[in-house]
Amino acid sequence: MPPRRKLNKFERGRAVAWFQDGVPKREVVRRLHVSISVIVRLIQRFTATGRVQERRRPGRPKKTTPREDRLIERLALQTRTASSSIIRRQLRVATNTNISQQTIRNRLHGFNLRSRRPAVRPRLTPAHRAARRAFCRGHVRWTRQQLSQVLFSDESCFTLNHNDNRLRVWRRQGERYIDATVQEKVAFGGGSVIVWGALRLHHRTPLFHVQGNLTGLRYRDEILRPLAVPTLQQMGPQAVYQDDNAPPLRARGVND
Repeated sequence: MPPRRKLNKFERGRAVAWFQDGVPKREVVRRLHVSISVIVRLIQRFTATGRVQERRRPGRPKKTTPREDRLIERLALQTRTASSSIIRRQLRVATNTNISQQTIRNRLHGFNLRSRRPAVRPRLTPAHRAARRAFCRGHVRWTRQQLSQVLFSDESCFTLNHNDNRLRVWRRQGERYIDATVQEKVAFGGGSVIVWGALRLHHRTPLFHVQGNLTGLRYRDEILRPLAVPTLQQMGPQAVYQDDNAPPLRARGVND
C-alpha cells in the first residue's frame, strides 16, 4: 500500500519523541509508514511553534462524519461491484445523508479503494484449484531448455460488442486476484469469434479461425495435422504438446 499522508495526534507525538531521542527521520518514516514530507513538515512545525497540532485548514467542512465514512467503505467492501450511485442511495437510506457521487468516490479513495476493471478467470471448482497447484508444483523447477520443448495451445473467444466491459470493482492495491474482485466466466457460449493458436519459445503457429462447432474430427484434420504436427516435428522427438480437456480435444480419433 502507498504511504499515508496524515498522522493522528498520538502518532504525531510519538514521531516527535523519537526524533528528540535521536531516531533518524527515515526510521520514523519506516515505523509509521508515511511519506518523508509528512515527518519533515511535522518536525518543522514543532521546532517553530512547539506544537504538533495541524493548523486549521481553509475550505468547506466535510459533509460526512467519520462513522459515515466507515459505512461508505463497508458498503463498497460488501459489494465490490456497487457503483458510486448505488452506495450513495444506500447511505441516504441508512443515515439520511445526501452527498454527491464524487464525494462517495473521494471517500473511497481516502481508504485506498479504486474503481478498476475486474480480472477475468475461468470458473474453478476446488478440484480444479488442487489440480492446478499440483501441476505448478510439479513443474516449478523446469529449466528454460525443458520449457522450450513444449508447444502450448489453446482456443480463445473474442467478442466485439459486449456489456461486461462496463463492470467495475472497488479494490485496493494487491487485491486484483482475490475472489471478491475477480469476474468468473464459463468457457463456452457467448463468443462471436473463436480462434485457435499454439506457441513455443521463439515460434508460433498461424491462427486458425474456428467456424461452427469444433468436433474431434475437425480438430484432428483442420488443426492438428496441418498446424500442430509440423511444428512438433521441427521441435524433435522430445517435443511435448500441451492442450486442455475440452471434449473435442479428448476424442478417440485425436488421441490415436
